[in-house]
Amino acid sequence: MANEHHYTLHLQWNGDHTRTYDDYTREHVIRIVGKPDLVATADPIFRGDAAQHNPEDLLLAALSSCHMLTYLALCARARIDVRSYRDQATGTLLLTPDGGGRFTEVVLHPEVMVAEEQMLAKAREFHLAAHKYCFIANSVNFPVRCEPTVGAA
Repeated sequence: MANEHHYTLHLQWNGDHTRTYDDYTREHVIRIVGKPDLVATADPIFRGDAAQHNPEDLLLAALSSCHMLTYLALCARARIDVRSYRDQATGTLLLTPDGGGRFTEVVLHPEVMVAEEQMLAKAREFHLAAHKYCFIANSVNFPVRCEPTVGAA
């Protein structure tokens, strides 16, 4: 397996003018070959449509998804039978006086159920390992914390 992987997408803005800040559309389409289009916009605080995804949502989703997929792979390889997994991730965006901003942290709250009680200790440990190996968490410049709950079915 190659050490380097490349990703490509096409982004197209759906507007036709930016005469004023208040009247242009923030809607855009993200296209990745072989996958459904993703219609996105700005966060509502930046005049976007609350019914559509925005970059902040997608960043949070990427962190939560990457942790989950890494965690499930570690569990499967160790023969830990995960019966359910869900997360209620939260992120904090700090806006700065100059009009910029940045995320200051993301907290993942995965809730996991495993098949048997003897799997609990290892299932809890794997959240630390998943955090260590998550590509997306390792790519951001703010803390990503994980506060898991693990139980047996």
